[in-house]
Amino acid sequence: MLSLSHSEQQEAVERIHQLMAQGMGSGEAIACVAQEIRQKNTKVNRSRYCSMMKSPKATGKA
Repeated sequence: MLSLSHSEQQEAVERIHQLMAQGMGSGEAIACVAQEIRQKNTKVNRSRYCSMMKSPKATGKA
C-alpha cells in the first residue's frame, strides 16, 4: 500500500477539489488523482531501480 506524507495528501486534496470545480464528480476525481499518484510513484521507483543498477557497486564494475 502506498503511503503519502501530509503535504502529499494536501496536494491530492487540492487536485481533487480542482477537478471537481471543473465539473468532474467526486468519485471520478478521487480515482483520477489516485491513478496520477500511482503513476508518479511507479516512475520514481523505476528511476531508483535503474540508477541502482547503473552504479558500479550494483554491477560489480569498478
